[in-house]
Amino acid sequence: MKRTGKPVFFIVAIITIVFTILSITGISSYYGDIQSVYIKGGDQIRWGIDIRGGVEVTFVPAQDGADPTNEELDGAAEVMRQRLVAQGINDYSVYSDYNSDRIVVQFPWAEDEETFDPETAISELGATAQLQFIEGTDTDEEGNPTGEVILDGSMVDSARAAYAPVDQQGTDYQWVVELTLNDEGTQAFATATSELASTNGQIAIWMDDQMISAPQVDEAITGGQAIISGNQDNQFTSESATTLANQINGGSLPFSLETASYSTIDPTMGEGARDAMILAAVIAFVLICIFMLAVYRLPGVVAVIALMGQVALMIAALTGFFPGISSSTLTLPGIAGMILSIGMGVDANIITAERIREEINAGKSIDGAIHLGYHRAFTAILDGNITTLIVAIILMGTFGAPGSFFNTILQPILFMFPASTEGTIYSFGFTLMVGIVGNFVFGVFASRLMTQSLSRFKCFRKPKFYGGERA
Repeated sequence: MKRTGKPVFFIVAIITIVFTILSITGISSYYGDIQSVYIKGGDQIRWGIDIRGGVEVTFVPAQDGADPTNEELDGAAEVMRQRLVAQGINDYSVYSDYNSDRIVVQFPWAEDEETFDPETAISELGATAQLQFIEGTDTDEEGNPTGEVILDGSMVDSARAAYAPVDQQGTDYQWVVELTLNDEGTQAFATATSELASTNGQIAIWMDDQMISAPQVDEAITGGQAIISGNQDNQFTSESATTLANQINGGSLPFSLETASYSTIDPTMGEGARDAMILAAVIAFVLICIFMLAVYRLPGVVAVIALMGQVALMIAALTGFFPGISSSTLTLPGIAGMILSIGMGVDANIITAERIREEINAGKSIDGAIHLGYHRAFTAILDGNITTLIVAIILMGTFGAPGSFFNTILQPILFMFPASTEGTIYSFGFTLMVGIVGNFVFGVFASRLMTQSLSRFKCFRKPKFYGGERA
C-alpha cells in the first residue's frame, strides 16, 4: 500500500480553500466606471424568474405591412432560444403568436441590473445578426456596402471569443472572434483572399448595418479559419466578443424585428426571501460542519474541506468562473438540486468516517483502517451517486435546449417525445449533476488523499482522532 506524503494534505486543502474563496468573491478591477472581470464570483449568478423576477418582451416585424409565415416566426423564435442558451439563460420562455405576428420572450434579470434597464439584452436578442464579409469598403449614399459579398453567416460552422495576437509579430493581443468556416466558406474565402492579396485589398466585415472592421489582405487564407477583430477606435472587450460570437453561433433572424413593448415580471418569492434563503443555507452548512467535527474529529476536518470544494464547484459551474465561459441560471428547483447533492456529499463522508471507525474498533492499524474504510465505503457511495447522476443527465437531456450536449446524446430515445424546454427542471438536473461530480472529486478522491496524508503525522496516529475507542 503506497503511502501519501505529508505535504499532500496542505496542497489539496490550500487549493480547495483558494478555489472556494475565488468562486465566492471572484477577481475584478475597475478602470474608471469600466469593470474588468478576471474570475467570476457568486455575485455573477443569474437567478431565475421565480427568485428574482424578469422581463417580458414582445417583438414584431420591423417593416410595416410585413406578413411573416408561421415557419418564419418559428425560425426567429428558435434563433432567440439559441441566443438565450448561449448566454447561459435556461429559465426562459419563447413562443410565437401566429395570429398577431409577434414573438413573446420572457427571461430573468441579470444580477447587476439594479434598476429596470434591460435594453442592452433586448437589443442583442432582437438583432438580425446578419454577418457578411464584403470586398472593399465602399458604401452608397445611405451607408450600405456596395462590394461583392465574399461569405456570410451561413458559411460559418462555429465562432468563439478568444484573446489572441492580431499582428504578425504576435505581440499585440486583443479580444477577437475566431471563426471556423464550413467547406463552402473555406473555398469562397480562399478564392477571395488569393485575389485580394495581389492588390493588398481590404475585406470589410459587417454585422447588420455596422462595419466592424476592414482588415487588409496580405496573403491568401486557405485553412478555413478567419478572425474578426475590432478597429483601433473600438476594440472588442471580453463581453462584446462573446456577444458577437453567440450571435453568429445562434444564426441570423429570417426578418428584422423591433420591440413593441416590454414589462417586468414579479418573482414568485417575496422581497428579501432570497437573502434569507442564503443566510439559512450558510447557517445550515455551519451546523453540518460543527456536527462533522464534533462526531468524527479528524475525518470531520477533511469532510468540511471536501464539502467546501463541492459547494465551490457548483457556484463556479453556475457563474462560468472564467470570462467567456457561459453561465447557467439558478432557479428554485436548481437550489433543491444543490441541497440534495450536498446532502449526498455529507452522507458519503459519514459513510466513510463510520467505516474507518469500525475498522479501528475491530483492531486494525490506522493505515489499514483508512485503506479498508475508504475501500468498503466506495461501493455504497458509487452506487447511490451513479444512479442519481443518470437521473440528472436524463433531466438535462429531456428538458434542456434542443441540440445541447445531453439532448443530442439522448436523441435516439427522445425522438419519440415532443420537444420540451423547461428551464427550472433543467436547472435542477444541472446543479444535481455538478454536485455529484464534486462529491466524487472532493468527497471521495481529495478527502482520501487528505486523510492518508494527515495519518502520516505522528501526532495524528492515535485512534481517538478517528472516532475509535481503542487506546
